[in-house]
Amino acid sequence: MGNREKLLEAARKCLFEKGYERTTVRDLASAAGVSMAAIGYHFGSKEALLNQALFEALDSGGQALGPSTGEGDLGALWRRLIEAFSANRTFWLANLETILRAQRDPELREQVASGLRQGRSGMAYEVTGTPEDELPEATVRTLGSVQLALLSGLMMQHITDPESAPTADEVLAGIRALAARLPDET
Repeated sequence: MGNREKLLEAARKCLFEKGYERTTVRDLASAAGVSMAAIGYHFGSKEALLNQALFEALDSGGQALGPSTGEGDLGALWRRLIEAFSANRTFWLANLETILRAQRDPELREQVASGLRQGRSGMAYEVTGTPEDELPEATVRTLGSVQLALLSGLMMQHITDPESAPTADEVLAGIRALAARLPDET
């Protein structure tokens, strides 16, 4: 494994153990067993290294979410997501840190926005079982967006206050209650 790969591995480890803001150049170099100058040489900056490591982790985020089924079983989906929030708390914290950092970094914001677009598509697949490349854009924009919004809000509740955050059954009951209050389509 070359220095670049060692740095990426070290960055993933540091992100999940220390978080984005608390990870230093020294932490990264020490964990990778390389000089601090190697970070600049391979990535240009600590932030660029951490961003790349985080986005690679997010790309393989299915591991943090558990196996994707696309079966449309909302109860099973929300149970799996809630378990992932607890089992991979540091992954989700790093995710939130990145969203906050992106508000001050246009390049990072575009990467996060791209990830959100992929997330909408992935959530629509989870509910419908339709392969992502076959999903109508309207389904991604509606169903996928709502599912992603629910995921984001539920994630924040579970990493901040897991003892009183809703269970999968409570999420489903809430969705049913909301749906019952929708006006008829006109």
